[in-house]
Amino acid sequence: MNSRIDTRQCTNSSETTFKYAVATENVFVVEHDPSSRAALCQCLSASGFTVRGFSSAESILACRPLHAPACVVLDYDLPGISGLDLQRKLLDDSALSIVFVTSRGDVATVVRAMKGGAVDFLTRPVDTELLVGAVNRGLEQSKRADAERRLHHVFLERVDRLTAREQEVATGLIRGLLNKQIAAELGTTEKTIKVHRARVMAKLEVGSVAELVRLVETASRADALIVIGSAARSAADKLLETRRIHSSRSQPKWRSTC
Repeated sequence: MNSRIDTRQCTNSSETTFKYAVATENVFVVEHDPSSRAALCQCLSASGFTVRGFSSAESILACRPLHAPACVVLDYDLPGISGLDLQRKLLDDSALSIVFVTSRGDVATVVRAMKGGAVDFLTRPVDTELLVGAVNRGLEQSKRADAERRLHHVFLERVDRLTAREQEVATGLIRGLLNKQIAAELGTTEKTIKVHRARVMAKLEVGSVAELVRLVETASRADALIVIGSAARSAADKLLETRRIHSSRSQPKWRSTC
């Protein structure tokens, strides 16, 4: 039988950290009511999470950056900075996930939260099983987003190694052009393009054009570009945009030009 969180099991601390030996993930609870915050923290700690409680949006924002993967259990009705505004601030530059808790569950409120990227929207009294399930889904989502961001970071670092001409050759390869076609566009010889192509493959650490395309496609799924230099960002954006344009058309048949 499903249990519900008893907010009477509480402390009056404005910020409490519970750490158990079985804890494996980070969960942040932002709840302005001390008893509700303590009850949520205790429930999640008992389920094996590392939990840290905050009394306001301002207090959790002061602790940034918050390292992902992590899930934020967030009171929708926070005083001051609202839960919805805090959601926007937290998701702007991180791979965190959000689970909302509220005393009101009208359709318009739920829609706004879910459109903003929330994993779930739970109404009080909170069902323990539903809460733990939502947090687990949030952590899985956060893990995926964090992995994509890391991959994008790697992609940007690799692109930063390319010269301007190598970036042009890479763009041609992503478009599915043959060496001789790239040479004609760039006004050079096929032999020169082969040399640049080999350097592109080595610097981007891929073994084939198909692998290069997969790298670009995977990197393009990240939520936001991580800026490590204006030149790298510009080059990476060009490769990503090239792939988006050409993937919307009929898929080319990749041919070896070696």
